[in-house]
Amino acid sequence: MSFEPVWGAPIVWYLFLAGLGAGAFATSAFLSWRHPDATSMRRTGYLIAPIAVGIGLVLLMLDAEAGLHDPLRFALLLSNPLSVMTWGVVFLSLFMLAALAALVLTLAGRSVPKWVNVAGLALAVCVAMYTGALLGVCRPYSLWNSALLPILFLVSAFSSGAASVLLASVGFHAEEFNRVGVFKKFHFYLPVAELLLLASLLFVTGYVSDAGWQTATSLVAGEYALMFWLGLVGFGLVLPTALETWLLFFSPREFEESRKAHWISFGSDVGVLVGGFMLRLLIVSAAVPITIIQPWML
Repeated sequence: MSFEPVWGAPIVWYLFLAGLGAGAFATSAFLSWRHPDATSMRRTGYLIAPIAVGIGLVLLMLDAEAGLHDPLRFALLLSNPLSVMTWGVVFLSLFMLAALAALVLTLAGRSVPKWVNVAGLALAVCVAMYTGALLGVCRPYSLWNSALLPILFLVSAFSSGAASVLLASVGFHAEEFNRVGVFKKFHFYLPVAELLLLASLLFVTGYVSDAGWQTATSLVAGEYALMFWLGLVGFGLVLPTALETWLLFFSPREFEESRKAHWISFGSDVGVLVGGFMLRLLIVSAAVPITIIQPWML
């Protein structure tokens, strides 16, 4: 028999938005450390973080229909400290508190204390990795039951969160955008790391089981191949890397700070966001369950 839990579009969006929100907060924390003068960009990250995670949580609750009909059932998630979902509730709740505190302080014109940034960053890491660990609970799925998946989701979350802040900054805070060179170079390496982790995940998955091989094959040469190569790898990872390589390492500084270069960066960051969503869509959609043969079935 095979185990096939139903993960619909709301879950895919939840995984994407939760990761994006965590990455946006991490972006603001990084900017406060390396670019303290980028106040508008930091404010953007603090604004995106609770909104994105909040929308994701609403979608999660809408998908959990039983919880909506009986809200007290959500409280039961805190009753099992060994459950991944219990720790997910804890991480998400604490992260929302830190993100909202940072947002309120920022909107009030006050600086965010270092300890709030440090605590929020630690919780952002937990939230981003939790979205991968949540899938790993479904052990019959080789693609999900891998230690590489939470790391891949962490890198993708930080990349998507950074892209969302940079995307907004191109349109509204161009002067600050030009001054955050260290952050842009850090962000450049995230899609590269994501591509390497994705290749490693598929390689390991393909050799774990027959179901894992079917999953990897469906992505690289099967029914999901077009979405995988064009949507995720091409538009979501390779194109942003190629554009940012040219802008950061080969174009003159005058051009890098021009509006034309800004719009090229805008397109690159759109690609990163599309890639972040496509990654989660394909991970959820393409996983093939391991079939367990019972003795009476022989």
